[in-house]
Amino acid sequence: MSGAPLPYGRQEISEEDVRAVSEALRRPLITQGPTLAEFEDAFARAVGARHAVAYSSGTAALHGAASAAGLSPGDEVICPPITFVASANCALFVGARPRFVDIDAATWNLDTRAAAAAVGPDTKAVVAVSLAGLPVDLEPLAGVRDRVCVIEDGCHALGGHRDGRPVGGPGGADMTVFSLHPVKTITTGEGGVVTTEDDDLAARLRAFRTHGISRADVTPEPWEGSWYYEVQTLGFNYRLTDFQAALGISQLERLEAWVRRRNEIADAYRAGLAGESRIALPPAAAPGSRHGYHLFVIRVLGGRDVRKAVFEGLRAAGIGVQVHYIPIYRFPLYRDVLGYPQDACPEAERYYAGAISLPMFPGMTDADVARVIGALAEQLDAAGA
Repeated sequence: MSGAPLPYGRQEISEEDVRAVSEALRRPLITQGPTLAEFEDAFARAVGARHAVAYSSGTAALHGAASAAGLSPGDEVICPPITFVASANCALFVGARPRFVDIDAATWNLDTRAAAAAVGPDTKAVVAVSLAGLPVDLEPLAGVRDRVCVIEDGCHALGGHRDGRPVGGPGGADMTVFSLHPVKTITTGEGGVVTTEDDDLAARLRAFRTHGISRADVTPEPWEGSWYYEVQTLGFNYRLTDFQAALGISQLERLEAWVRRRNEIADAYRAGLAGESRIALPPAAAPGSRHGYHLFVIRVLGGRDVRKAVFEGLRAAGIGVQVHYIPIYRFPLYRDVLGYPQDACPEAERYYAGAISLPMFPGMTDADVARVIGALAEQLDAAGA
């Protein structure tokens, strides 16, 4: 089975998006202008949040959340090993130390019951990742939220719902981080957003992305003028431009339709692969919740060598599969420099041995889905699975 190369993810840019960016580029301010605030307001409304603070990337947004949480050297941050490395690096950025707690075999997300039990005197935060777009179960963390800040890495989960509520809105984590990379649900090219219900956290997030500069609550000397500002905390230049924000506003108009289409594609995959005993299908959302389906991850059950053969065979057939993710503790930074053990998370190892992400993006046709299903069966046969 052949055809044009099919990536695992791809952005969709419309003429309306192009016009929105073009118009923003013609305005007097292309950064630190009013379009950014418009985008933040629109994003907050989309997820029902009180505050949405935009950043230059999802990684920058995670860094901002770690800083806003008050993390510092000597603090411990619990996170899962199966996620993009930025979910753990954000702790290192502020001098804290990640602590890996294994994933739940039933959801492939952080085992939040085990995470709650692992909270100790040095634990100051939990980064709970909604892997692939499946909203992570935050309920087991309720008993420790008076001691730790709960940061949801929702970079895969924009448009997902937890118990009927949008991920990133009220009733969720203290802060929820989203990514706006081109393969994510909506894009601003590069970008990220942190949502929160907490006014103080929002103020810290805004200061952190702009060098720690503050013009509010300052007490200038009588001879200072309206130019006066203060740098009250350490911050970075993590601003999103106004023309990126214009793209985000335009993209948000299709958010609901895109998430519906992602779920339709996932349903088609599930129907087409239901009888395939050589793989495990991804966990589905609980009743009353909705999967964001940034990714559709299967597990090949024949072991690492079979997974490699299937992966390489699909790539050769023009199916742009990917693996999400290598366990973070396996990277030399964590293994050799920081000394993390390699055998502490057996469920993460079991997951990694078979994980393959199939193509998943709204522009896929039903024929594309059928092509992937057929090619997967062919490569499983060829690998002797």
